[in-house]
Amino acid sequence: MRILIVEDDEALARFIRQGLEAENYFVNICSDGEQARLTAMQSEFDVVILDLNLPKLDGMTLLRHLRLNKPSLPVLVLTQRTRVEDRVQSLDTGADDYLGKPFSFSELSARIRALVRRSHLPSESVLQVSDLKLDRVERQVERAGQKVDLTTKEFALLEYLMRNAGRRVTRSMIIEHVWNLTFDTTTNVVDVYINYLRRKIDDGHAVKLIRTVRGVGYELGSPAEVHA
Repeated sequence: MRILIVEDDEALARFIRQGLEAENYFVNICSDGEQARLTAMQSEFDVVILDLNLPKLDGMTLLRHLRLNKPSLPVLVLTQRTRVEDRVQSLDTGADDYLGKPFSFSELSARIRALVRRSHLPSESVLQVSDLKLDRVERQVERAGQKVDLTTKEFALLEYLMRNAGRRVTRSMIIEHVWNLTFDTTTNVVDVYINYLRRKIDDGHAVKLIRTVRGVGYELGSPAEVHA
């Protein structure tokens, strides 16, 4: 699950990111409205947390742009503007939720989960391949009914593989979508994290779901599902 934080208060943005990453969300931060506009257009996000007081492009203008170009993208406004008029304007402009500062992180987290539940169909919120299940809303993974504990990056990598189940994905595709970076041929970070996942997902199971495709990258799925 990918979340975009648009906040020019660097310390607050880091605090929110740390809390969300602890809940296995993949988080990007933009400190101004123009940067956020470009980032939101170039990448896919599940939720945007938007401050209204932003440099370069104000939050309300950015909200209008998001509603015009990505009408189904959930946006939670997080701002010091707590007047009724500001709430009404934000909601009328297209915000899905509104939370004033100061705020409780537990409430912010609960509101994010509620937005995700409302914005995803059941088939999209829970991914399943063979006996492997990943709940994108509750941030939980199970294999054969047994809970699997993953780090934030491991969860993001597994989610990407499961969303592309049965499809061969290259290392450069994984780097771009999971790490949000340009592929560096000298790095082996993808292979390292694939090995981490294999130990947690496949070890102890007769059917191995994560396979290496020589010369290409990786593929996830049971043999019957992949080659059907």
